[in-house]
Amino acid sequence: MDSNRMETVKRVTSAITGAPSRIAIRGARKIDARGVREHFWLTSADGVIAATGTDEEEFEHACRSIAIDPADDTRIIDAAGRLLTPGYVDIHAHGSWERSFDDGPEGIDIARAGHAVHGTTRQVCSLITNPIDVMCENLRNVRAAMDRRPDVLGSHLEGPFLALARKGAHDPECLRDPVPELVERLLDAADGSLRQITIAPELPHGIDAIGRFAAAGVVPAVGHCDADYDMAKRGFDAGAGIITHMFNAMNGLHHREPGPIPAAVEDPRVTIEIINDGFHVQDPMVRLGFGFAPHRTAFVTDAMAATDCPDGPYKLGTLDVNVVDGHARLVSNGAIAGSTLLLEVAVRRAVTVLGISPVDAVEAATLTPARTFGYDRPNPVTGAPLGLLAPGYAADLLLTDPETWAVGEVWCAGRKLK
Repeated sequence: MDSNRMETVKRVTSAITGAPSRIAIRGARKIDARGVREHFWLTSADGVIAATGTDEEEFEHACRSIAIDPADDTRIIDAAGRLLTPGYVDIHAHGSWERSFDDGPEGIDIARAGHAVHGTTRQVCSLITNPIDVMCENLRNVRAAMDRRPDVLGSHLEGPFLALARKGAHDPECLRDPVPELVERLLDAADGSLRQITIAPELPHGIDAIGRFAAAGVVPAVGHCDADYDMAKRGFDAGAGIITHMFNAMNGLHHREPGPIPAAVEDPRVTIEIINDGFHVQDPMVRLGFGFAPHRTAFVTDAMAATDCPDGPYKLGTLDVNVVDGHARLVSNGAIAGSTLLLEVAVRRAVTVLGISPVDAVEAATLTPARTFGYDRPNPVTGAPLGLLAPGYAADLLLTDPETWAVGEVWCAGRKLK
């Protein structure tokens, strides 16, 4: 990694572990799940949005209430018509900038910086299938990261309880049946930080494990599975609340063998993950899938260590991966091995390529993923809720170019990361 990126990692890590600042932004075009507002302003203090509006006199009063002089141009950010959105929330990503979230404290800091500068202000750290001892250690590392930085929401275990036939880029030697003893080991290691776990419900102990994880406050996800429609429904009824990267690593849509996708679409309790890179799921199917479940579809990246990096050889766990034209595949068998997607790009593609409305695209990267874990309301993990630009919500803010949808300035809980 070059010195410029290492300096960025240091700056982002220092900022996110520091104190929040007072913020006053005016002249923005606000876009969140509640709609679009022109000439929008916002103030925040102590990491929480204090006031919002469009009236200039009210803006001056709001500035004074947080000890900012509205006449002090050095303290006021003029958005000049740029887009103001909530920070993006990625609930399924493995890494970036040549590091994965499995790579210990330094790896977490580096991978987080790579996503943060592109607008992902909060992240659930996905951990790849490994031997159980290694997975437990990786869970403990994520738990420790949560104690020192508010942008890490917890962990997601993508494995080891996956179907061999749908393993994708996961090491087959490490796949396991989720017997109760293994469930308890992982829960103990996570110490309350495990947010979701992908499980193939058709495994011998699959349904039982879904129930055990759900009872412990984890949101199980149906995925990497060979489940049919009925088995997927059993998984959701047992407590699963997510379908892992819909369309990928599961039975597809078939008129006589409907598979897990209709089971997820029909169930209002289920959040639908989708990788909007045009490669994992081609554009016609992204458009189709996005329309299946309004307000329940979350853009995820499934991003690996090669994200925002040049093409070349990389690792996914212990497996060799080659990235060509931004597409990652296992060297051993050519299977797709995660993505190099950023949520910034997923939102941009939704609006500029797929014709999805900006409000819906932003919702899929903000409020919907936050709601999956109850972070759309006050909670013990984030404190203030996430996903909207409204008083009382966390000051997770992005100023974005209205033409290119390139993220410019970034704040997480009132801390400026870019």
